[in-house]
Amino acid sequence: MSHVIQPKRNELLGENFGFKGCWSSVFNNKNPIVLELGCGKGEYTIELAKRFPNYNYIGIDIKGARIYSGAQRVIAENLKNILFIRTQIEYLESIFDVNEIFEIWITFPDPQVKFHRRNKRLTSPNFLKMYNQILQKGGVVNLKTDSQFLHGYTLGILQTGPYKIIKSMHDIYNVGFNDNRLNIKTYYEEMFLLNKQPITYIQFSFL
Repeated sequence: MSHVIQPKRNELLGENFGFKGCWSSVFNNKNPIVLELGCGKGEYTIELAKRFPNYNYIGIDIKGARIYSGAQRVIAENLKNILFIRTQIEYLESIFDVNEIFEIWITFPDPQVKFHRRNKRLTSPNFLKMYNQILQKGGVVNLKTDSQFLHGYTLGILQTGPYKIIKSMHDIYNVGFNDNRLNIKTYYEEMFLLNKQPITYIQFSFL
């Protein structure tokens, strides 16, 4: 489907992936590129793309039915600054070149609470190392989650390494903070809010 790229396994395991380092040519402009990791149906990515047309947006998820649903919306709404990649997040460095990405969003990921799943958490040290490789100097990562566990875990990781915490909020809708990007609400976020679960947020960069 248009607006969905699915890299072949051999491209991710050593052979050159043709779009790596060339994403500006895919979008036909040199606008900054923003990633959303684990984008699901792409609700957050799509809304960001609509609000900020001078940025290019790429949503990444492994579940095809979800991102194909998002791609159908992109086509229906005639959005030119957004596409999706169906792949595992572990392959980011095979897909993007060093310093190619302007910003990363991680919205409501699985917190992977069980200890043996700790390396699957999207803010674990191995993932952070990947983000640092593909982000431009000064690029930031945004984590928005309903999981107090993941929020606390991430703060702990950031406080013990070469990271700079820019913002940290335990309940974004009750602190009077005004950011046009944070007030986007996905289907699941609406459900969390109905259940009176606070939504947390961390923004950080690399030293």
